[in-house]
Amino acid sequence: MYNVFIDGREGTTGLQIYDRLAKRGDCKILILPEEKRKDIAARKECLNNSDVCFLCLPDAAAKEAVALIENKDVKVIDASTAHRTADGWVYGFPELSKERRAMIEGAKYVANPGCHATGFISLVAPLVTCGIVGADYPFVAHSVTGYSGGGKKMIAEYESEGRDAALDSPRQYALSLTHKHLPEMVKECSLAHAPIFNPIVSDFYCGMCVTVPLYRNLLLKKYRPDDIREFFAEYYASQNFIKIAKKDEIPAYLAANELAGTNFLKIYVCGNEDRILLCSVFDNLGKGASGAAVQNMNIMLGLDETFSLI
Repeated sequence: MYNVFIDGREGTTGLQIYDRLAKRGDCKILILPEEKRKDIAARKECLNNSDVCFLCLPDAAAKEAVALIENKDVKVIDASTAHRTADGWVYGFPELSKERRAMIEGAKYVANPGCHATGFISLVAPLVTCGIVGADYPFVAHSVTGYSGGGKKMIAEYESEGRDAALDSPRQYALSLTHKHLPEMVKECSLAHAPIFNPIVSDFYCGMCVTVPLYRNLLLKKYRPDDIREFFAEYYASQNFIKIAKKDEIPAYLAANELAGTNFLKIYVCGNEDRILLCSVFDNLGKGASGAAVQNMNIMLGLDETFSLI
């Protein structure tokens, strides 16, 4: 039986992790009374009495929580942005390579990937690593997400009566072209510079579609869509949660909520001989957050990574 503490259980990601683990028979979830939820001494006790702790907190609070941990045997999975590019932390995307999976298996500190970053990295990192696209390619990425990614405040805003009519329309944000996921996208893909990244929130609860367009004549290897599809199929062949859509599976309309409620991620390779469109579809609360966190926990504990996720 593993003692698990979710620091920040009341947030969207924390609640999702709790719901996933509550169905298992191998986890005892340590829960603080409501009045002690922000009590540092009480949090410290739970953090140090856990085998695994999840940090579902703002960045500053996540850093504070790590400083409270004195028990060297506690494994930490941070769902915040605080440690995704930090030294001493393993970026928790096991599908990137056998080496990355092995690092997660032996890690004490794992930083859970951001949702938008998960979609971008799944598409771009393999292409750059294998020399198909250069690290200096002028990447552009668009990401359509459900409103649950904005947390409790945004969820309440979208689900309130008499809401603003602007919420009926997809809304692009981060118009300054700065976003908290950009540093991890650059680092994990070994890019020479940040991509132009356009996130868009829309009126559905959960799901995400990240798209990356490519000009074939700018690729280092002049792959066509079929070539890239075959490359991805081989690259992710042994993975449980990443699937590659076959050519005859490409729909007329690609829905961002296709995989809502799952921990799966599906890659579509579309386009034509000159212009290629890569699409990564998954649940922003699943493979983009809580599902990935539980997957990382399973790996860190030496369990089947699919346990309670399929």
